[in-house]
Amino acid sequence: MAEKNLSRAARKIAPFKVMQISDQARDLEVQGRKVVHFEIGEPDFPTAMPIITRAKKVLDQQLTKYTAGNGIFELRERITERYSRIGVNVDPKRIIITNGASGGLLLLLGGLMNPGDKLMSTDPGYPGNKAFASTVGAFLKLITLSISNDFQPQLADFQQNWEDAVKGILLASPMNPTGTVVARENLDELSKLSVKKNGFLIVDEIYQGITHKELSYDSALQINEEIYSLNSFSKYFGMTGWRLGWIIVPASTADHFIKLAQHLFISPNTISQYAAIEALSDSCSEILESRVKIYAERLKVLTQGLEEQGFVIPVKPDGGFYLFVDISHTGLDSEEFCLRILREYGVAITPAFDFSERYRSDYVRMSCATDLDSIYLGLERIKLALKSWGV
Repeated sequence: MAEKNLSRAARKIAPFKVMQISDQARDLEVQGRKVVHFEIGEPDFPTAMPIITRAKKVLDQQLTKYTAGNGIFELRERITERYSRIGVNVDPKRIIITNGASGGLLLLLGGLMNPGDKLMSTDPGYPGNKAFASTVGAFLKLITLSISNDFQPQLADFQQNWEDAVKGILLASPMNPTGTVVARENLDELSKLSVKKNGFLIVDEIYQGITHKELSYDSALQINEEIYSLNSFSKYFGMTGWRLGWIIVPASTADHFIKLAQHLFISPNTISQYAAIEALSDSCSEILESRVKIYAERLKVLTQGLEEQGFVIPVKPDGGFYLFVDISHTGLDSEEFCLRILREYGVAITPAFDFSERYRSDYVRMSCATDLDSIYLGLERIKLALKSWGV
Protein backbone atom coordinates (compact mmCIF):
# COMPACT_ATOMS: atom_id res chain seq x y z
CA MET A 1 0.00 0.00 0.00
CA ALA A 2 2.79 2.41 0.87
CA GLU A 3 4.08 2.20 -2.70
CA LYS A 4 1.06 4.22 -3.81
CA ASN A 5 2.54 7.21 -2.00
CA LEU A 6 5.71 7.24 -4.07
CA SER A 7 6.32 10.16 -6.42
CA ARG A 8 6.18 9.66 -10.18
CA ALA A 9 9.90 10.42 -10.28
CA ALA A 10 10.70 7.65 -7.81
CA ARG A 11 8.52 5.18 -9.69
CA LYS A 12 10.13 5.95 -13.05
CA ILE A 13 13.77 5.66 -11.98
CA ALA A 14 15.26 2.61 -13.68
CA PRO A 15 17.62 0.26 -11.81
CA PHE A 16 21.31 1.08 -12.17
CA LYS A 17 22.61 -1.95 -14.08
CA VAL A 18 26.23 -1.40 -13.08
CA MET A 19 25.12 -1.80 -9.46
CA GLN A 20 23.21 -4.96 -10.34
CA ILE A 21 26.32 -6.38 -12.02
CA SER A 22 28.44 -5.41 -8.98
CA ASP A 23 25.95 -7.06 -6.62
CA GLN A 24 26.01 -10.28 -8.64
CA ALA A 25 29.81 -10.15 -8.73
CA ARG A 26 29.94 -9.83 -4.94
CA ASP A 27 27.54 -12.78 -4.61
CA LEU A 28 29.93 -14.90 -6.69
CA GLU A 29 32.86 -13.79 -4.53
CA VAL A 30 30.97 -14.80 -1.39
CA GLN A 31 30.67 -18.23 -2.99
CA GLY A 32 34.47 -18.32 -3.27
CA ARG A 33 34.90 -17.39 -6.92
CA LYS A 34 37.57 -15.01 -8.13
CA VAL A 35 35.94 -12.15 -10.07
CA VAL A 36 37.75 -9.65 -12.29
CA HIS A 37 36.17 -6.23 -11.89
CA PHE A 38 35.97 -4.18 -15.07
CA GLU A 39 32.59 -2.72 -14.06
CA ILE A 40 33.49 -0.38 -11.23
CA GLY A 41 33.90 3.35 -11.79
CA GLU A 42 35.91 3.80 -8.61
CA PRO A 43 39.68 4.19 -8.28
CA ASP A 44 41.20 1.03 -6.80
CA PHE A 45 43.97 3.01 -5.12
CA PRO A 46 43.57 3.75 -1.41
CA THR A 47 43.12 7.34 -0.34
CA ALA A 48 46.58 8.95 -0.27
CA MET A 49 48.14 8.72 3.18
CA PRO A 50 48.64 12.49 3.70
CA ILE A 51 44.85 12.90 3.37
CA ILE A 52 44.18 10.18 5.95
CA THR A 53 46.76 11.63 8.33
CA ARG A 54 45.09 15.03 8.11
CA ALA A 55 41.69 13.47 8.84
CA LYS A 56 43.05 11.76 11.96
CA LYS A 57 44.40 15.08 13.23
CA VAL A 58 41.04 16.71 12.61
CA LEU A 59 39.34 14.05 14.74
CA ASP A 60 41.91 14.50 17.51
CA GLN A 61 41.22 18.25 17.41
CA GLN A 62 37.45 17.60 17.74
CA LEU A 63 36.72 19.51 14.53
CA THR A 64 33.40 17.77 14.02
CA LYS A 65 30.85 20.62 14.07
CA TYR A 66 28.87 22.05 11.17
CA THR A 67 30.78 24.34 8.83
CA ALA A 68 29.46 27.16 6.66
CA GLY A 69 26.86 25.98 4.17
CA ASN A 70 29.20 26.65 1.26
CA GLY A 71 32.15 24.97 2.96
CA ILE A 72 35.32 25.85 4.85
CA PHE A 73 36.90 29.03 3.52
CA GLU A 74 40.42 27.54 3.55
CA LEU A 75 39.29 24.69 1.29
CA ARG A 76 37.56 27.06 -1.12
CA GLU A 77 40.69 29.20 -1.13
CA ARG A 78 42.82 26.16 -2.01
CA ILE A 79 40.48 25.37 -4.89
CA THR A 80 40.84 28.99 -6.05
CA GLU A 81 44.61 28.53 -6.07
CA ARG A 82 44.23 25.33 -8.12
CA TYR A 83 42.34 27.25 -10.82
CA SER A 84 44.72 30.20 -10.71
CA ARG A 85 47.51 27.86 -11.86
CA ILE A 86 45.65 27.38 -15.15
CA GLY A 87 44.93 31.09 -15.54
CA VAL A 88 41.37 31.19 -14.20
CA ASN A 89 40.49 33.72 -11.51
CA VAL A 90 37.77 32.17 -9.35
CA ASP A 91 36.59 34.12 -6.31
CA PRO A 92 36.13 31.70 -3.34
CA LYS A 93 32.62 33.16 -2.98
CA ARG A 94 31.70 31.43 -6.26
CA ILE A 95 32.75 28.02 -4.93
CA ILE A 96 30.30 25.86 -3.01
CA ILE A 97 31.56 22.66 -1.41
CA THR A 98 29.03 19.85 -1.83
CA ASN A 99 28.31 16.32 -0.65
CA GLY A 100 29.98 14.72 -3.64
CA ALA A 101 29.41 15.71 -7.25
CA SER A 102 25.97 14.11 -6.87
CA GLY A 103 25.05 16.68 -4.24
CA GLY A 104 26.49 19.36 -6.49
CA LEU A 105 24.41 18.37 -9.51
CA LEU A 106 21.24 18.16 -7.42
CA LEU A 107 22.01 21.63 -6.10
CA LEU A 108 22.59 23.03 -9.59
CA LEU A 109 19.45 21.54 -11.09
CA GLY A 110 17.39 22.54 -8.06
CA GLY A 111 18.56 26.12 -8.51
CA LEU A 112 18.27 26.32 -12.29
CA MET A 113 15.24 24.25 -13.32
CA ASN A 114 11.49 24.32 -12.76
CA PRO A 115 9.00 21.45 -13.12
CA GLY A 116 8.38 20.76 -16.81
CA ASP A 117 11.69 22.26 -17.96
CA LYS A 118 14.00 20.26 -20.22
CA LEU A 119 17.73 19.77 -19.96
CA MET A 120 19.73 18.72 -23.02
CA SER A 121 22.51 16.22 -22.49
CA THR A 122 24.33 13.56 -24.46
CA ASP A 123 23.83 9.96 -25.49
CA PRO A 124 26.09 8.26 -24.43
CA GLY A 125 26.19 9.86 -21.00
CA TYR A 126 26.05 9.27 -17.27
CA PRO A 127 22.79 7.44 -16.45
CA GLY A 128 22.22 9.21 -13.14
CA ASN A 129 21.57 12.52 -14.92
CA LYS A 130 18.03 11.46 -15.79
CA ALA A 131 17.23 10.70 -12.17
CA PHE A 132 18.58 14.06 -11.01
CA ALA A 133 16.49 15.94 -13.56
CA SER A 134 13.42 13.91 -12.70
CA THR A 135 13.84 14.62 -8.99
CA VAL A 136 13.30 18.35 -9.57
CA GLY A 137 10.42 17.71 -11.99
CA ALA A 138 12.46 18.33 -15.13
CA PHE A 139 13.14 16.13 -18.16
CA LEU A 140 16.34 15.04 -19.87
CA LYS A 141 16.45 15.46 -23.64
CA LEU A 142 19.23 13.33 -25.07
CA ILE A 143 21.27 14.34 -28.12
CA THR A 144 22.94 11.39 -29.83
CA LEU A 145 26.69 11.69 -30.34
CA SER A 146 28.18 10.17 -33.47
CA ILE A 147 31.14 7.82 -33.64
CA SER A 148 32.15 9.54 -36.89
CA ASN A 149 32.60 12.76 -34.84
CA ASP A 150 34.54 10.96 -32.09
CA PHE A 151 31.54 11.33 -29.74
CA GLN A 152 32.01 15.10 -29.85
CA PRO A 153 28.85 17.19 -29.23
CA GLN A 154 28.01 19.20 -32.34
CA LEU A 155 26.55 22.70 -32.31
CA ALA A 156 24.03 21.94 -35.10
CA ASP A 157 22.46 19.07 -33.15
CA PHE A 158 21.88 21.20 -30.08
CA GLN A 159 20.61 24.14 -32.13
CA GLN A 160 18.05 21.97 -33.90
CA ASN A 161 16.81 20.45 -30.65
CA TRP A 162 16.60 23.61 -28.56
CA GLU A 163 12.89 24.23 -27.92
CA ASP A 164 11.07 26.60 -25.58
CA ALA A 165 11.05 24.08 -22.73
CA VAL A 166 14.84 23.64 -22.90
CA LYS A 167 16.60 25.75 -20.28
CA GLY A 168 20.16 24.54 -20.60
CA ILE A 169 22.79 21.95 -21.51
CA LEU A 170 24.66 19.45 -19.37
CA LEU A 171 27.97 18.12 -20.75
CA ALA A 172 30.78 16.06 -19.27
CA SER A 173 34.45 16.45 -20.13
CA PRO A 174 36.10 13.93 -19.94
CA MET A 175 32.90 11.99 -20.62
CA ASN A 176 31.71 8.85 -18.92
CA PRO A 177 31.64 6.30 -20.60
CA THR A 178 33.61 7.31 -23.74
CA GLY A 179 36.53 9.21 -22.20
CA THR A 180 36.03 12.01 -24.75
CA VAL A 181 37.24 15.48 -23.81
CA VAL A 182 34.98 18.04 -25.48
CA ALA A 183 37.00 19.96 -28.07
CA ARG A 184 37.60 23.59 -27.17
CA GLU A 185 35.87 24.84 -30.32
CA ASN A 186 32.78 22.71 -29.67
CA LEU A 187 32.58 23.79 -26.05
CA ASP A 188 32.93 27.43 -27.04
CA GLU A 189 30.13 27.12 -29.60
CA LEU A 190 27.78 25.44 -27.14
CA SER A 191 28.58 28.03 -24.50
CA LYS A 192 27.69 30.81 -26.95
CA LEU A 193 24.49 28.98 -27.92
CA SER A 194 23.45 28.84 -24.27
CA VAL A 195 24.06 32.57 -23.88
CA LYS A 196 22.12 33.31 -27.07
CA LYS A 197 19.17 31.25 -25.80
CA ASN A 198 19.32 32.82 -22.32
CA GLY A 199 20.06 29.36 -21.00
CA PHE A 200 22.83 27.80 -18.95
CA LEU A 201 25.67 25.36 -19.55
CA ILE A 202 26.79 22.91 -16.87
CA VAL A 203 30.07 21.08 -17.47
CA ASP A 204 30.74 17.99 -15.37
CA GLU A 205 34.51 17.93 -14.84
CA ILE A 206 34.75 15.17 -12.24
CA TYR A 207 37.47 13.36 -14.23
CA GLN A 208 39.49 16.55 -14.53
CA GLY A 209 43.17 15.74 -14.03
CA ILE A 210 42.90 12.16 -15.33
CA THR A 211 43.89 12.93 -18.92
CA HIS A 212 46.10 11.02 -21.30
CA LYS A 213 47.18 13.57 -23.86
CA GLU A 214 48.02 17.25 -24.04
CA LEU A 215 44.83 19.34 -24.10
CA SER A 216 44.10 22.85 -25.31
CA TYR A 217 42.37 23.68 -22.02
CA ASP A 218 42.16 22.26 -18.48
CA SER A 219 38.74 23.53 -17.40
CA ALA A 220 35.64 24.83 -19.17
CA LEU A 221 36.02 27.97 -17.08
CA GLN A 222 38.96 28.93 -19.28
CA ILE A 223 36.48 29.26 -22.13
CA ASN A 224 33.67 31.06 -20.31
CA GLU A 225 33.70 31.97 -16.62
CA GLU A 226 29.87 32.02 -16.60
CA ILE A 227 29.74 28.26 -17.15
CA TYR A 228 28.53 26.22 -14.19
CA SER A 229 31.34 23.82 -13.30
CA LEU A 230 30.76 20.56 -11.41
CA ASN A 231 33.69 18.75 -9.82
CA SER A 232 34.57 16.09 -7.27
CA PHE A 233 37.23 14.76 -4.93
CA SER A 234 36.24 11.20 -5.89
CA LYS A 235 38.10 10.37 -9.10
CA TYR A 236 41.42 12.21 -9.47
CA PHE A 237 41.83 12.62 -5.71
CA GLY A 238 40.65 9.07 -4.94
CA MET A 239 38.28 10.11 -2.13
CA THR A 240 35.10 8.31 -3.24
CA GLY A 241 33.74 7.35 0.18
CA TRP A 242 34.50 10.76 1.65
CA ARG A 243 31.58 12.15 -0.41
CA LEU A 244 32.93 15.57 -1.27
CA GLY A 245 32.75 17.74 -4.38
CA TRP A 246 32.33 21.33 -5.42
CA ILE A 247 30.51 23.56 -7.86
CA ILE A 248 31.57 26.90 -9.29
CA VAL A 249 28.75 29.27 -10.22
CA PRO A 250 28.55 32.76 -11.72
CA ALA A 251 29.04 35.47 -9.09
CA SER A 252 25.52 36.85 -9.56
CA THR A 253 23.98 33.50 -8.58
CA ALA A 254 26.26 32.47 -5.71
CA ASP A 255 24.09 33.76 -2.84
CA HIS A 256 21.05 31.91 -4.18
CA PHE A 257 22.89 28.60 -4.39
CA ILE A 258 24.37 29.08 -0.91
CA LYS A 259 20.87 29.59 0.52
CA LEU A 260 19.65 26.47 -1.25
CA ALA A 261 22.65 24.47 0.00
CA GLN A 262 22.01 25.61 3.57
CA HIS A 263 18.40 24.43 3.40
CA LEU A 264 19.06 21.13 1.61
CA PHE A 265 22.31 19.99 3.22
CA ILE A 266 23.13 22.33 6.18
CA SER A 267 26.83 21.85 5.34
CA PRO A 268 29.21 19.39 3.70
CA ASN A 269 31.02 16.71 5.70
CA THR A 270 33.38 18.54 8.04
CA ILE A 271 36.10 15.90 8.38
CA SER A 272 36.18 15.31 4.65
CA GLN A 273 36.60 19.02 4.01
CA TYR A 274 39.64 19.34 6.24
CA ALA A 275 41.13 16.20 4.71
CA ALA A 276 40.54 17.63 1.22
CA ILE A 277 42.67 20.64 2.08
CA GLU A 278 45.56 18.19 2.24
CA ALA A 279 44.44 16.59 -1.04
CA LEU A 280 45.14 19.93 -2.71
CA SER A 281 48.62 20.22 -1.20
CA ASP A 282 51.99 19.66 -2.84
CA SER A 283 52.48 16.58 -0.63
CA CYS A 284 49.71 14.79 -2.53
CA SER A 285 50.40 16.06 -6.03
CA GLU A 286 53.20 13.61 -6.84
CA ILE A 287 51.16 10.65 -5.55
CA LEU A 288 48.08 11.57 -7.58
CA GLU A 289 50.00 12.31 -10.78
CA SER A 290 51.77 8.95 -10.58
CA ARG A 291 48.36 7.27 -10.48
CA VAL A 292 47.27 9.02 -13.67
CA LYS A 293 50.28 7.47 -15.44
CA ILE A 294 49.26 4.05 -14.14
CA TYR A 295 45.72 4.51 -15.49
CA ALA A 296 47.18 5.36 -18.89
CA GLU A 297 49.32 2.20 -18.91
CA ARG A 298 46.35 0.06 -17.90
CA LEU A 299 44.18 1.54 -20.64
CA LYS A 300 46.93 0.79 -23.17
CA VAL A 301 47.17 -2.86 -22.07
CA LEU A 302 43.40 -3.34 -21.96
CA THR A 303 42.90 -1.68 -25.35
CA GLN A 304 45.57 -3.78 -27.06
CA GLY A 305 44.28 -7.00 -25.51
CA LEU A 306 40.68 -6.38 -26.54
CA GLU A 307 41.54 -5.33 -30.08
CA GLU A 308 43.61 -8.49 -30.55
CA GLN A 309 40.43 -10.43 -29.76
CA GLY A 310 38.35 -8.60 -32.38
CA PHE A 311 36.70 -5.98 -30.23
CA VAL A 312 36.42 -2.47 -31.66
CA ILE A 313 37.14 0.65 -29.61
CA PRO A 314 36.13 3.37 -32.08
CA VAL A 315 37.29 6.30 -29.97
CA LYS A 316 40.31 6.04 -27.71
CA PRO A 317 39.77 7.88 -24.41
CA ASP A 318 41.30 11.32 -23.89
CA GLY A 319 40.71 11.03 -20.15
CA GLY A 320 39.15 9.03 -17.34
CA PHE A 321 39.66 5.31 -16.89
CA TYR A 322 37.04 3.74 -19.17
CA LEU A 323 36.83 2.13 -22.59
CA PHE A 324 33.59 2.19 -24.59
CA VAL A 325 33.81 -1.10 -26.44
CA ASP A 326 31.86 -2.43 -29.44
CA ILE A 327 31.00 -6.10 -28.78
CA SER A 328 28.75 -6.64 -31.82
CA HIS A 329 31.10 -9.26 -33.30
CA THR A 330 30.11 -11.61 -30.47
CA GLY A 331 26.52 -11.84 -31.72
CA LEU A 332 25.22 -11.03 -28.22
CA ASP A 333 23.57 -7.84 -27.00
CA SER A 334 25.44 -6.07 -24.24
CA GLU A 335 23.23 -7.22 -21.38
CA GLU A 336 23.41 -10.90 -22.35
CA PHE A 337 27.15 -10.60 -22.98
CA CYS A 338 27.76 -9.10 -19.54
CA LEU A 339 25.53 -11.56 -17.69
CA ARG A 340 27.05 -14.59 -19.39
CA ILE A 341 30.68 -13.58 -19.05
CA LEU A 342 30.12 -12.84 -15.36
CA ARG A 343 28.30 -16.07 -14.55
CA GLU A 344 30.39 -18.35 -16.74
CA TYR A 345 33.86 -16.76 -16.49
CA GLY A 346 33.83 -14.41 -13.51
CA VAL A 347 34.42 -11.16 -15.43
CA ALA A 348 32.26 -8.20 -14.38
CA ILE A 349 31.59 -5.71 -17.21
CA THR A 350 28.97 -2.97 -17.49
CA PRO A 351 26.45 -3.14 -20.38
CA ALA A 352 25.79 0.11 -22.23
CA PHE A 353 22.07 -0.14 -21.39
CA ASP A 354 22.66 2.32 -18.54
CA PHE A 355 24.62 4.79 -20.63
CA SER A 356 22.97 4.95 -24.01
CA GLU A 357 19.81 4.49 -26.03
CA ARG A 358 21.62 4.55 -29.37
CA TYR A 359 24.51 2.25 -28.45
CA ARG A 360 22.94 0.18 -25.68
CA SER A 361 22.86 -3.18 -27.48
CA ASP A 362 26.29 -3.21 -29.11
CA TYR A 363 28.51 -1.56 -26.49
CA VAL A 364 29.87 -2.13 -23.01
CA ARG A 365 31.86 0.07 -20.66
CA MET A 366 35.05 -1.37 -19.23
CA SER A 367 36.93 0.24 -16.37
CA CYS A 368 40.68 -0.04 -15.83
CA ALA A 369 40.33 0.88 -12.16
CA THR A 370 41.95 -2.44 -11.29
CA ASP A 371 45.52 -3.71 -11.23
CA LEU A 372 47.43 -4.99 -14.27
CA ASP A 373 47.44 -8.60 -13.08
CA SER A 374 43.65 -8.53 -12.96
CA ILE A 375 43.50 -6.93 -16.41
CA TYR A 376 45.65 -9.72 -17.89
CA LEU A 377 43.52 -12.34 -16.10
CA GLY A 378 40.33 -10.69 -17.37
CA LEU A 379 41.63 -10.66 -20.94
CA GLU A 380 42.52 -14.35 -20.73
CA ARG A 381 39.04 -15.20 -19.42
CA ILE A 382 37.38 -13.16 -22.17
CA LYS A 383 39.48 -15.04 -24.73
CA LEU A 384 38.30 -18.35 -23.27
CA ALA A 385 34.69 -17.16 -23.33
CA LEU A 386 34.81 -16.16 -26.98
CA LYS A 387 36.37 -19.48 -27.92
CA SER A 388 33.70 -21.46 -26.04
CA TRP A 389 30.93 -19.37 -27.61
CA GLY A 390 32.33 -19.95 -31.08
CA VAL A 391 33.16 -16.31 -31.74
